[in-house]
Amino acid sequence: MERLDKFLADRGAGTRSQVKLLVKSGAVTVDGKVERNSGRKVDPATQRICLHGEPLAADSRLVVMLNKPAGFVTATEDKEEKTVMELLPPEYRNRDLKPIGRLDKATEGLLLFTNDGDLLHRLISPKKEVPKVYYARHEGTATGEDVQAFADGLTLRDGTVCLSARLEPLGPGESLITVCEGKYHQVRRMMASRGMPVTYLERKSEGSLILGDLPRGETRQLTEEEVARLEMQE
Repeated sequence: MERLDKFLADRGAGTRSQVKLLVKSGAVTVDGKVERNSGRKVDPATQRICLHGEPLAADSRLVVMLNKPAGFVTATEDKEEKTVMELLPPEYRNRDLKPIGRLDKATEGLLLFTNDGDLLHRLISPKKEVPKVYYARHEGTATGEDVQAFADGLTLRDGTVCLSARLEPLGPGESLITVCEGKYHQVRRMMASRGMPVTYLERKSEGSLILGDLPRGETRQLTEEEVARLEMQE
């Protein structure tokens, strides 16, 4: 058992004084009922505690999905560019979240964050080969030869060797690309090597996680089931 205000503060809801105001405002529920006593003892392992209707995990580990818009670099800080950290809502700002992998400034779509360092390093390990699916608009139209070249594993102009990947033409100037690694600007470079420069790129899924209808620029916390499936990918 622990005090409700401490539980909330430990999960980035704010300082103790800020949390007290949140509780008084009716923003917190315990087992579906509004709780206005910030000093109440709660058992996070057995009780459902929500802030603004969103459940808070019993432990302090947090995994968050962002639908990244273009124009933001994937970094925790940058002196010249806007970073993806600026897109996190206030309740996540004090949770020591870090991006899992990266999307370049112009690429949109699914990007994960966590405050679990061990999980982060396991998930970005090159040995994992987690499939990532991208939707691309590009110049030209992918042919059967392009599909086979991706399947065989491309060698880029600078000598970079890519693992076997899937190229699925959707029509003139549109394709789905599935890769199992995360080399620098990999999808863009692979498409360019086949004479199809990318004009728009969006990550649609990563492993078992699908971006779905999450609005651009918005975030959501992964469910316990989703995190469990993510860990099974190790």
